[in-house]
Amino acid sequence: MDFSLSAEQQAIFDMAHMFGQEEIAPHARTWEADGTIPKDLWHKVGALGFGGLYVSEQAGGSGLTRLDATLVFEALSMACPSVAAFLSIHNMCAKMIDTYGSAEMKARLLPDVLSMRCFLSYCLTEPGSGSDAAALKTKATKSSTGFILNGSKAFISGGSYSDGYIVMVRTGDAGPKGVSAVYVTDGTPGLSFGAPEQKMGWRSQPTTQVQFDDCKIPTGNLLGEEGAGFSYAMAGLDGGRLNIAACSLGAAQTALNQTLRYMSERKAFGKSIDQFQALQFRLADMEIELQAARVFLRQAAWKLDHDTPDASTHCAMAKKFGTEAGSKIVDHCLQLHGGYGYLADYGIEKLARDLRVHQILEGTNEIMRVITARHLLSNQR
Repeated sequence: MDFSLSAEQQAIFDMAHMFGQEEIAPHARTWEADGTIPKDLWHKVGALGFGGLYVSEQAGGSGLTRLDATLVFEALSMACPSVAAFLSIHNMCAKMIDTYGSAEMKARLLPDVLSMRCFLSYCLTEPGSGSDAAALKTKATKSSTGFILNGSKAFISGGSYSDGYIVMVRTGDAGPKGVSAVYVTDGTPGLSFGAPEQKMGWRSQPTTQVQFDDCKIPTGNLLGEEGAGFSYAMAGLDGGRLNIAACSLGAAQTALNQTLRYMSERKAFGKSIDQFQALQFRLADMEIELQAARVFLRQAAWKLDHDTPDASTHCAMAKKFGTEAGSKIVDHCLQLHGGYGYLADYGIEKLARDLRVHQILEGTNEIMRVITARHLLSNQR
């Protein structure tokens, strides 16, 4: 059992970290204030091969493992977890096209998706169906040329911003087997968006409702098989859960690094505050939890790469543990900064706001517990 990164993996991490520190970190607060990310950033990201991290090399992607990809997201989130998580969504969609799309769809879409001239959003959640995703109601009715979509999606990162949308729709009866996945191009008549959501964190990501009113798409925009869309959506979430945990850990690492520097400089009662044993214990606890979460995450990624029977359960557990650990560490770092941690200039409060949603999206942490408990109980029968 080897826990060390290979030379190639270390190079992947270092490249992503350098890019994040040079191209993202200096602008993160500005993009948050603007409520958007300049699209020319994605062209630079695409040039690094990060637009299709685990898209197959045969299709033009980077062909990385899920473990490799978590290194990219951890490194980028050290600059800004909002930007890194936005890229994770695009990669989840790109992988779905590569895995389930027809040869014609892949030839038509993937070149621009991989170069990131085309940015993608994932549309599953609806106003009336969050954790109960299989209850979605957005309807796709067959026509002579394709499908006509009616309904709406909620909390969509990239709504009104993205160039294409992977949308889970109902083409059959109630339940998961009646769900299909389709691709909708921005600008399609009948596609519209709600007002930008005002959010606690992830403010650089434009987020809106996505609405369909007699939105017509061609037959060729059906992703894979009709009725298989829910299984496609769930398969995509395993990797998304790993990525969002990685984003939490990268942000927590940045907060801890900043806190160590701050504590070495901040004086109280005649010495730097990192010399007080009670505060050293706080630092030690954070480091232990961060390292434990990182090992857990990489084990889960290894299981997903090797398609083990318990891979989905480990992805759920790693997501729950990693996102909660990340938020807890950042909160402790804010406390150790005292009043300065509450100020935007130090960057800790932004990390606290950005990470809070990680316990909600890609399946709430309550659902991660449900998945874990079901796995435990199934093994007792």
